[in-house]
Amino acid sequence: MKNRTIIGIICIVLALVVTFAVAPLVNKLAESKVDIVRMKSDVVQGHQISDNDVEVIKVGGYNLHADVIVRKENVVGKYAATDLKAGDYLLPSKLSATSDKANDVFRTLNGDKQAISITIQTFAGGLSGKLENGDIVQLVVYENDTSKAIMPGALTYVKVITTTTAEGADKDELTVNEDGTYELPSTVTLLVNREQAKLLVEYENSGRIHADLVFRGDDETAQKFLDAQDEYFRQLKEKTEEGETTDTGDEDGEGFDIVQYANDIINGKVPAYLPETEVSSDE
Repeated sequence: MKNRTIIGIICIVLALVVTFAVAPLVNKLAESKVDIVRMKSDVVQGHQISDNDVEVIKVGGYNLHADVIVRKENVVGKYAATDLKAGDYLLPSKLSATSDKANDVFRTLNGDKQAISITIQTFAGGLSGKLENGDIVQLVVYENDTSKAIMPGALTYVKVITTTTAEGADKDELTVNEDGTYELPSTVTLLVNREQAKLLVEYENSGRIHADLVFRGDDETAQKFLDAQDEYFRQLKEKTEEGETTDTGDEDGEGFDIVQYANDIINGKVPAYLPETEVSSDE
C-alpha cells in the first residue's frame, strides 16, 4: 500500500512537471522565430542568384534543418546547383560557387546567346587538350584560300562552355586512365551570338580554327572580357544603323580596339557594357 502511494505521488509530480515546465518549454521553442533565406522566384540550374531572386523571412525555429541558410549574403552571387522553385528553403547543397558544367550553361540559355560546337581540327588548335570549362579564348583562323591567319574582331573574346571527346564525354566528366592519360577532346562548345555562330561555321569549312587562351580565372573578370565583346557588336550595330557597311569578320574591328576596351573595363577605366542599357557620359 505504501509503495502504491509513493508511485502515485511520483506520477502526480511528473504530471505537474510536464504540464508546467516541459510543455511550456516545447511551446516556446515551437513559437520562436528565426530568419531564413527563401527563394522568391523560380530559377533553373546554373542561374546566378541575384538579390531579387531571394527574400529573408521569419519561420518557426523548432525542428528546422540545421544547415538552412539564414543570411542573404551567403546566397547572392552563388549558382543554383539544381532547379529551384519559389518558396524553397536554401541549403548549401542546393548552391554552387561556380557554374562550370555544360548543362549549367545550357539551362540558362534564353535566346540572347547560343551554344555551338566546332571541330578541334588539330592537336594545337585545341590548346593541346588543355582547354577548361569557362575559359575565355580568342579564335585565330587560318584561311586556306589566302594562306593567311586572321584574328577576327568578332571572335576576340569567346567563352568555352566545354570540350567533348569523340565518345561524347564532356571535360567535367573525363576520368584519368591508369597510366595518367585521358582521352583528348574532338570538339569545343562555345557561347556565342548569332553573328559569331555564322562566322564559325564559315571558318570551319574554309580553313582551320585555333583557340588562343586569353583568361582563366574568376567569373567576374571573365565577364569583363565578354562585356568588351558585346561592346564590339554594339558599335557595329550603330554603324549599320548609320548606313555604314560593316563586316563582323573584319580583323581590325572597324576601328574599335576591343583589346584596349577589355583592358579598360578590367582596370575600371570604363563601365562594363550591359545590353539594352545606355551608359551616360558622366559615369
